[in-house]
Amino acid sequence: AVNENSLKRLNGYLENLQKPGFHSFKPTQLTFYVREREPNSSNVQESFGTSGFRAVSFTLHTRDLLSTVLDILNSCSLSTEHIQSLSVNSQPHKEAKSTLNRPIKWDKTYYSFTGFRDPEEELDQAQRVETTLTSWLDDNEASAVVKLKKSLPLREELERLKFELSHQLQLSDIRWQRSWGIAHRCSQLHSLGRLVQQRPEVLKNVKGRTVVFTDRSGMSAAGHVMLGTMDVHHHWTKIFERLPNYYKLQERLLFLEDRISQLLGGIQVIYIEELQPLLTLEEYYDTLNSFYNKLLDSRLPFHPQSLRGLQMILESDRYTPSLHEFGHFTIPTVCDPATLRWFIIAKAQEARENLKRREEMMLTEKELMDTSAEKLSLDRLYKEPSVSSAQMIDCCKRLLEESLPYLQGMHLCISHFYSVLQDGDLCIPWNWKS
Repeated sequence: AVNENSLKRLNGYLENLQKPGFHSFKPTQLTFYVREREPNSSNVQESFGTSGFRAVSFTLHTRDLLSTVLDILNSCSLSTEHIQSLSVNSQPHKEAKSTLNRPIKWDKTYYSFTGFRDPEEELDQAQRVETTLTSWLDDNEASAVVKLKKSLPLREELERLKFELSHQLQLSDIRWQRSWGIAHRCSQLHSLGRLVQQRPEVLKNVKGRTVVFTDRSGMSAAGHVMLGTMDVHHHWTKIFERLPNYYKLQERLLFLEDRISQLLGGIQVIYIEELQPLLTLEEYYDTLNSFYNKLLDSRLPFHPQSLRGLQMILESDRYTPSLHEFGHFTIPTVCDPATLRWFIIAKAQEARENLKRREEMMLTEKELMDTSAEKLSLDRLYKEPSVSSAQMIDCCKRLLEESLPYLQGMHLCISHFYSVLQDGDLCIPWNWKS
């Protein structure tokens, strides 16, 4: 009865081993009564002891058929030579094991029909398991603290340099297009400071403007003075000398925006620096001019001022128009005029409603950011431009529900991915998982 019961359990264990997608194995203890053999007998014939049988107990925990069979035979002191000789061309046991244990790849319909779990699908799901916020902070908080402490003296120097240059040149602001490190930013400000000392006369035209350190020099579509970080003082000097010409081009650009507005029923053409690609003033002017000429040729029948109060931006890397959560239209420069007219008219009321909600949403976002920064004792909380207000609001609401002592005194950036920046800022995705 004992052997019969153990055989049934052994049979079930071996069957499960051969089922595709079966991964849940519980250690199984079995007991068999086997006939005893003479201790030193090398003959096939067996002799019996006093009782004639001995009890053999062992636990099955292996996950492949070959290892399981070998363990059973070894536990019962039975020969395994015939098992190990099964390998093709007398391969070693290790190779035989991999040959006999290679998985069978079944068609997807097999798993649907039988209800067995698909091992490939389970592997894909395991790889898609998202990192949780707390686990990521556990792994990265210590290194972020070290980097942040190391950067503190440079952060103070950066603020000092920025304040002094802004005051000296009477600038509206100093910004950076990219997330360069603090040391890199200080170096750029030192370089600008040296130019101020060497050529103070060329910087008189920059008064009231915003200076942006970026990849190239010129003037941006938003009217900011761009200083290329790879350019030398000679290039920067040329940009400052050409500022009066840039200002004239900017006036022509504003006139062009006004002409487009008149052709589109009074809708205002705007450029949103945070949402659009960084364009030079010349590039943006060419984009507007091309779009304006297309509108002139199409002669769209918009009633004058019927769309007054609405806003639109132009983008050259899109093909279909859309409506932003803040109420402005995003119009591709290649958009068919008839499609453009239909879309704007169809979405005009929704756009007006979004514009009304914009101020409320921005106020809610700011309040939640301030509250989150205070509750989590953050030194700074900010977001990447690509994170929308709705996403930021959702993120902050969930942060307020968490207890995250790791974040005390840290700089937290809401982004689309997890990362520790070189100066200790923590980046987390807005849709982080708890």
